[in-house]
Formats: sequence, structure tokens, C-alpha cells
Amino acid sequence: MEFIGLMVLAAFVFIYVMVKKPGKHIKQISTNELKPLLKDKSKQFIDVRTQGEYKQNHIKQFKNMPLQSLKNNADTLSKDKDVIVICQSGMRSANACKLLHQKGFTSVINVNGGMNSWSK
Repeated sequence: MEFIGLMVLAAFVFIYVMVKKPGKHIKQISTNELKPLLKDKSKQFIDVRTQGEYKQNHIKQFKNMPLQSLKNNADTLSKDKDVIVICQSGMRSANACKLLHQKGFTSVINVNGGMNSWSK
């Protein structure tokens, strides 16, 4: 009985990880790798946190586009340019990257660790 419970738990953990991890087409970068990219005007920077989180602290190159509104606003972004996405921890931005990829964006980059890892 205990073994079956353990197997069910393992299955749930596996499914959770598969759903939450970024897709294979989504590049991951650290905040240290992000810093030199901030000067590149050909890249699009999107912060998918709430407006309140964004107002408290943000990186000036990033435009606030909360995850809830991204599906409706994705068409304001260029599919021809890299889209670099950040959130607080990297989870919402990973979901945003998946959504953008599903909408036909070919170069989406998730900032691993998000604003929690950011230091100027």
C-alpha cells in the first residue's frame, strides 16, 4: 500500500516538473548573462509580473506586460526579434515563454531566477 502511494506521488511530481519546466525551444539565461544584453536595442524585454510588483522594483529596459494580459497583448511584440522575459522567480516568465512560443515566437529567452536573482 505504501509503495503505491509513493508511486502516485512520484507520478505527480514528474507531471508537475514537466508542466512547469520551460520548453526545449526556450533558452535560459542567468541575470549575469542578462546584464550585457540590456544595451542591445534589437531585443525586446518583457516583465510579466503584476503592475504592483513592477512598480516596486524593475529593470528600466523591461516593459511591464503582466502574464494575465500577455495572451491578448503578444501581438504588440515583434516575432522577428528576441524576446527576453523576466518575473519574480522565473516560473511565470517560463510560462510566458511557452505561451509566446505557442504563438509563433521563435526566439524567447527566460531569465532564470528572475528579479530574486537580480543585483545591479
